[in-house]
Amino acid sequence: MKLTVNLGKNSYPIYIENNILDKASSYISSCFSGKKIMIISDDNVFPLYGEKLKTSLGDYEVHELVLPHGEPTKAFETLPALYNALLKQKFSRSDLVIALGGGVIGDLAGFAASSYLRGIRFVQIPTSLLAQVDSSVGGKVAVDLPQGKNLVGAFYHPKLVLIDPQVLRTLPEHFIMDGMGEVIKYGCIRDAALFETLKERGSFENLQDILPEIIFRCVDIKRQVVENDQFDTGERMLLNFGHTLAHTIEQYFHYERESHGEAVGIGMYQISKLAEEKNLCQPGTAQKIRLILNAYGLPDTCHLPMSDLMDAISLDKKNLNNHLNLVLLHQIGDSYVYPADLTFFDQADEI
Repeated sequence: MKLTVNLGKNSYPIYIENNILDKASSYISSCFSGKKIMIISDDNVFPLYGEKLKTSLGDYEVHELVLPHGEPTKAFETLPALYNALLKQKFSRSDLVIALGGGVIGDLAGFAASSYLRGIRFVQIPTSLLAQVDSSVGGKVAVDLPQGKNLVGAFYHPKLVLIDPQVLRTLPEHFIMDGMGEVIKYGCIRDAALFETLKERGSFENLQDILPEIIFRCVDIKRQVVENDQFDTGERMLLNFGHTLAHTIEQYFHYERESHGEAVGIGMYQISKLAEEKNLCQPGTAQKIRLILNAYGLPDTCHLPMSDLMDAISLDKKNLNNHLNLVLLHQIGDSYVYPADLTFFDQADEI
């Protein structure tokens, strides 16, 4: 299956196919004519797929940088290690970076590629469900600061995205649940039929026969939104449903407790519950979200006082000119941006 993100000179193809990793070289050669490739990965993913990818890229001079797994790696302080690795091998702007990993690696490698020599080509090969359905597409790359997540970043699109659903078979259950938070999000914001399919199937195991199609649908929704709003000033904000609260939860626990997808699930339910109380959302919507989260092993609360999260919410990137642009649902499958401020959360004692 193939999709194309149509962005003029920044357009790029996305391929979704079982075992596509074995044929990576033939796809990469269509967008890259240089000699050197740097694979940036982590110590969970590279032992599983690094050598397979290197074998496929046998016609190139291939190097690798393997980093510790986990969100703390996506810190601003990690960047010098990436730049030093590229400099050591004398990488030029005619060479290529491949991000082989989940969202952390994709964001980090993409930002390094965007800023090294003012921009070097890069390719996304996402290996987590979350990265396959969300973060590998759309050109957002970033690193974290102590004050919050993704506060230093850029819009920098890959030349190619290769998605191999087969690699998900090696993922621990925790990372599958993490990705399902984003899959459910797509059903909530744009595709009620997808939401119903997830509800009817009831578990990730029951999605196996249609998994490539599920990934395709999520990516296609993101493609449409990104094409309409490349720089995140309007419709693209809809992709952040649940994220205003999610990022603050992740930061509060120093990225060591709730995963991103788990935090997004909490954020989607809690924001919808507040919206219902304010008659901004169809009654019963929050309960539908809570039930599907629980069916896929995702939490709906983290038992934190809202007062503990307010400082981080005030730094949210969607806080523009002292107005907080919240993503809410009219109903499942129908989302909108609601201009508010921090008083929106006054009625919430705990989330």
